[in-house]
Amino acid sequence: MKNKGRGQFSKWLYRVSLVVLLLISLGLIFNQQIKNYMVSSYQPKITAKSAANNAQKRANFNFKNAKSLNFSTVARARMNSQKILPVGQILVPRSDVHLPIAKGVANTTLALAAGTMRPDQKMGRGNYPLAGHHMVRKDILFSPLYFKTRVGDTIYTTDMKNVYTFKVYQRKFIAATRVDVVNQTKSNIITLITCDATGARRLMIRGRLTQTTKYAKTPVKVQKEFAAKFNNK
Repeated sequence: MKNKGRGQFSKWLYRVSLVVLLLISLGLIFNQQIKNYMVSSYQPKITAKSAANNAQKRANFNFKNAKSLNFSTVARARMNSQKILPVGQILVPRSDVHLPIAKGVANTTLALAAGTMRPDQKMGRGNYPLAGHHMVRKDILFSPLYFKTRVGDTIYTTDMKNVYTFKVYQRKFIAATRVDVVNQTKSNIITLITCDATGARRLMIRGRLTQTTKYAKTPVKVQKEFAAKFNNK
């Protein structure tokens, strides 16, 4: 009887081991796809009230602590997405960029949204810098900026009260140490920062503010794009 029990246990252990190995293998094979899905599943509802409330809350602005976007970083971010503070949206129609803008540059924030880079920045006033990750897949987070965005393109941001329209006037690769590009400016501009293909340098895209309109008075086409699901869908 003892030998029979041991035999059954060995078979059970063997089967469990096979299942575990199969799950690990599938996880390794589909690692990138699962990571992309976790990013794309973040679809927060942003209202003028929630954006204004989040803008008053404290956030992490220490960009030196930002980590590369690996599987564990995304998984932790997705499980802790309630800690993200959405303050608006960014839309770059020609590049198919449509993302939540969230306060700060914590790893959780940057894994799923574009992050503000200064605690005092305000849309449409001076320099409005945003950081975002550049991934292997060309349609996730700020990746399209690297592959598609060019001088002359239009960038829209909204805090759900107003819509701010910017025209891209500069596309430039800079050293990762160029923190000065985040500083406040007299001109009303937007500064978008993401990694280059190597990760060693940064791509900087800047646009000048050309128009500010009430959200309700913005062209219907733009309103519909803001109301649609965020890209990576």
